Amino acid sequence: QVQLVESGGGLVQAGGSLRLSCAASGRTFRTYAVGWFRQAPGKEREFVAAVNWSGGRTYYADSVKGRFTISRDNAKKTVYLQMMSLKPEDTAVYYCAADPDYTVVAGFGPNIGSWGQGTQVTVSS
Repeated sequence: QVQLVESGGGLVQAGGSLRLSCAASGRTFRTYAVGWFRQAPGKEREFVAAVNWSGGRTYYADSVKGRFTISRDNAKKTVYLQMMSLKPEDTAVYYCAADPDYTVVAGFGPNIGSWGQGTQVTVSS
């Protein structure tokens, strides 16, 4: 189990960029896969991106592929989501989550072990 805190959200115009950060605590963080998820008002939470423990494997939702990049710096215990060419449809609360099993994170399984509190991203038109 790890503890996660998201930051970096805010208000941005369509076409702009933001970088979200997910800061982790816990000695075993570097062995965990991490994912980003988002939830817009009135909609179900959806998968955005995932990265395995080493950073060597990534997976993206089709809606963000080519625009978003997930990366991690295990020395800093931080995972990032670089968001480019933002669209109003990207408006949501963004959450990071971690689990020892990469397939659980990438597949948005029901038993992901740790979640952050979320950070709001608002994209204006």
